[in-house]
Amino acid sequence: MGSKYPPSVRCWLPLWALTLEVALILIFAFFTTYDVPSGNQKQILGTYQVLQDFTVMAALGFGFLTTSLRRHGWSSVGFNLFMLALSVQWATLLDAVLEQPFQKKVIISLSRIRLATMSSMSVLISADAVLGKANLVQLMVMALVEMTAFGGTRWISRQIIRVNSHEVTMNIFVFAAYFGLTVSWCLSRALPSGLDKKVQTEKVQMARSSCLFAMLGTLFLWIFWPSFNSALLVKGSERKNAVFNTYYALAVSAVTATSVSALAHPQGKINLIHVHSAMLAGGVAVGPSCHLISSPWLSMVLGLMAGLIAIGAAKCQLVCLNRVLEIQDYSGVHATFGLPGLLGGFAYIVMMAHQVYWNPLIGYQVLTDVGDLCLAVAMGMASGLLTGVILNLKIWRAPHEAKYFDDQTFWEFPHLAVGL
Repeated sequence: MGSKYPPSVRCWLPLWALTLEVALILIFAFFTTYDVPSGNQKQILGTYQVLQDFTVMAALGFGFLTTSLRRHGWSSVGFNLFMLALSVQWATLLDAVLEQPFQKKVIISLSRIRLATMSSMSVLISADAVLGKANLVQLMVMALVEMTAFGGTRWISRQIIRVNSHEVTMNIFVFAAYFGLTVSWCLSRALPSGLDKKVQTEKVQMARSSCLFAMLGTLFLWIFWPSFNSALLVKGSERKNAVFNTYYALAVSAVTATSVSALAHPQGKINLIHVHSAMLAGGVAVGPSCHLISSPWLSMVLGLMAGLIAIGAAKCQLVCLNRVLEIQDYSGVHATFGLPGLLGGFAYIVMMAHQVYWNPLIGYQVLTDVGDLCLAVAMGMASGLLTGVILNLKIWRAPHEAKYFDDQTFWEFPHLAVGL
């Protein structure tokens, strides 16, 4: 009797994944070395604590964030961890080669692992837009291509446009959102007309317990988001401002999301799906300019605007994205990260123009900020289009449309075994 599991998972996943892992092990064996710690013990422990915060955000926060679908919880958490583990390894090598291309060996430090973990979050955000419609082999290819594209974007921004590391990294949300949405569009366009909608009608329904797990992921991200926004800032005063402003923006976006969700319902009821998406919008929007804001009311205004935009986008995405653009964004990537990320980029440009005294260089500085934001969007969409074309190749043996958003396609359920 033939197996019900897709051939790509049963045969191709071990082949591709283990081959890639062996190749990474060999590269690490011959071309990497650990650094010699130069800082004091307190500084090392501080860097490790921030790294722990990022790991919690990536593994638990983003892992549980997309578990609201009633039949796709296991895949959301399990595939998220798989992509995180793979992306961190590749990002560590890629960032080091791009920064110092002529070094014989890559020096691995806690700071480099921290940056690799931050970069890998772009894959986790993008994957939210395609989870349920791609197998692990496709997601593995997507992770490698996206990490390479994001690494190239960071290199262009830092070496050519001359933008600081903090601003470049804060554009990760814009890049990841439009990368994931473009890949989702490509996968949806490859389906027969009307089949995608018919198959997904029942599977995309939300379950009560699943929504609670999704809210748990939101809480992990909400708690640790200040660490993310302040990690790459060097000056103590800037890091302090970043932490304070991120907390205020998150607090206001949480209140705004809850109240506006009740306002938008005819009977004044709160939509948990909209709330758990919009609660994070303030942290995304305040990220680029969090160190420049000297008064809490400005960050609170950003949190208010981000919450309003996120709730509005969540309410309108069924018509604007699903029907008009044919983009299936059931995880709310556009509402949570895309639009708030654009708001944060524009806010940063305004802040820089306001704080710098008028001189011949201000026009160039504003242009570089605008160019960096446009570069993140353009590179995200271009690399997403390329990835979508690659993932549509028959060689990956993507899951059948009838198996979309179904854990049983990829996971063993012992309680459903014959005889039990």
